[in-house]
Amino acid sequence: MAFALVVGLGMFNIGRLIIRPKAEVTAADRLIEASPQLQRGRDLVTRSSDCMRCHTMELDVVGPGFMTIAKRYGDRPDGVQYLAGKIREGSVGEWGRVVMPRHPQITQEQAELMAGWLMALKPPAKPDAG
Repeated sequence: MAFALVVGLGMFNIGRLIIRPKAEVTAADRLIEASPQLQRGRDLVTRSSDCMRCHTMELDVVGPGFMTIAKRYGDRPDGVQYLAGKIREGSVGEWGRVVMPRHPQITQEQAELMAGWLMALKPPAKPDAG
C-alpha cells in the first residue's frame, strides 16, 4: 500500500511539492519581483523560449547554468549587450566545445530583456576575509 502511494505521488510529482524545502529568497529574487522588465526577461527565458532545454538555474547540463553565466559575466559593463548578442547569434568555444545555437527569431529587445534578467542573478560579492 505504501509503495503504491509513493508511486502515485511520483507520477503526479506531488511528492516533491510536499517535501521540498522552501527556497531562500535572495536579493536577486527581490530585485526581479520589483521590476516588470526583469520579470518579462525571466518569463521569456523560462516560458517562451527553448532555453530550458539546455540550461538550468544552477547545474551545468548541456550548457552552463544561469547562475554560472551570471557569475562569469556579471561584472562586465557591456554584459547585457554581450549576452544578448550570444542569444541571437549563438557561439561556440566559450564554455568548452558546447555549441550555443543561434536564435534569430528572438528580437534584439527580447534578447536584452533575457540577458538583463540573467545578469540580475549575479551573486553578491563576498566581503574579503582580512
